[in-house]
Formats: sequence, C-alpha cells, structure tokens
Amino acid sequence: MKVVASNLLSEFANKHANAKKALSCWLQEAKRANWTTPQDIKNHYRSADFLSGNRVIFNIKGNNYRLVVKVRYQNGIVRIEWVGTHAEYDKQRF
Repeated sequence: MKVVASNLLSEFANKHANAKKALSCWLQEAKRANWTTPQDIKNHYRSADFLSGNRVIFNIKGNNYRLVVKVRYQNGIVRIEWVGTHAEYDKQRF
C-alpha cells in the first residue's frame, strides 16, 4: 500500500517516544500490505475497527494509542488521518 501523510506518525513519535517502535512497525507492515477489502485488514489486525467512509481504527502498542486511517482499497492508498492516545481518541468524533 502507498501510505500518505506518514509524517503525522513521525511527529507523534517525537512527542511520545514509547510509541515510536510500534508506529514504525505498523508503517512498514502497511507499506508491504496489499489490502483489497476490509477483511484483509481484519485477518492481520483482529482488533481493528471499521468506520464509515473506509476508515479503520488500529490499536497501537497494546491499545495505549489509536491510529485512524482512510483506505482506498481500489487504489492501494492508506491516508493517515489521526494518531493519538487512547484518552484523546475517546474525545474525538469521527
């Protein structure tokens, strides 16, 4: 997959150093992936949740952090929309 806006992960990792390794691993896995359906994601990330508009929520580092992306399955593009702590996520409206 082509990952767009990965700079958001770097910026977040600079503020939350303990998330850096987990975010880096997720990014590398996403780049190697070929997700053509939501089930492809669910097969690898059982805890992933799905929202309308092809948005996917990933639990990062034991659910300490949340990552929200939008997937364009037909084009092979993943756009990072938001990353934050679990507590910050609870205050968001997606």
